[in-house]
Amino acid sequence: MNVVVCVKQIPDPAAPQALDPATHTLVREGKLILDDSDAYGVEMGLQLAEQSGGGDVTLVSMAPGGETSGLRTALAMGAAKAILVSDAALKGSDALCTAKVLAKAIERAEPDLVLAATESTDGYTGTMPVQLAELLGMPSVTFAKKVSVASGNVSVERQTEAGYDEVVCPLPAVVTVTAGVVEPRYPSFKGIMAAKSKPIEQLTVSELGLDPAGVGANGASQEVVSVVAADDRKAGEIVVDDGEGYARVVDFLDQLKLI
Repeated sequence: MNVVVCVKQIPDPAAPQALDPATHTLVREGKLILDDSDAYGVEMGLQLAEQSGGGDVTLVSMAPGGETSGLRTALAMGAAKAILVSDAALKGSDALCTAKVLAKAIERAEPDLVLAATESTDGYTGTMPVQLAELLGMPSVTFAKKVSVASGNVSVERQTEAGYDEVVCPLPAVVTVTAGVVEPRYPSFKGIMAAKSKPIEQLTVSELGLDPAGVGANGASQEVVSVVAADDRKAGEIVVDDGEGYARVVDFLDQLKLI
């Protein structure tokens, strides 16, 4: 079984971040790392490929400057190869532009299953995977807490507020996985060394057959118009319980329309 995992390479959250003053978007320069949320998809893909008795895990990513640091981490976990789309024309892409580009890259891999995180930790739109499924013409199952494949179908336990739904759909399909669906493995020294020689196919927008004028900031239908600092946290109200403290709690919950 051939599995494609969408992998986002992001600026290190532990390092100071900066916004482009013109576009109000995150500056993505220098070394990028594997998004923690995507490590679960990589591990899930590896386990499903192993359980099927064969096949490969291919990584698909979009990043500026030909950056591959995050991809190398995922390759060190055990993925076989990667496709990287890197083009200056992609700067300022919104979720839909990103989905269009990744869909074209994924088509080259001819996958049986596409895995992605429910959302990235630097964007949190949560919309790209379902847009990707629509563009690929595949069914989409989101918020998977357990995934298995058998007899040409993917079976998913889909996390909900009340528990989980059991969903079965035919392959190929796009599935988004939640954090904790599996425990990502740590790359071994052997895996790290092997990752250095694993192939990464680097492509431009034109090589994917897309018009550069239709992606990036020019093709985006979303725009960040301003960014402001969050309000400082205000000190909470301290209630001295004189035996009637419970009444204050009830009044507070009633004001919030929670009771």
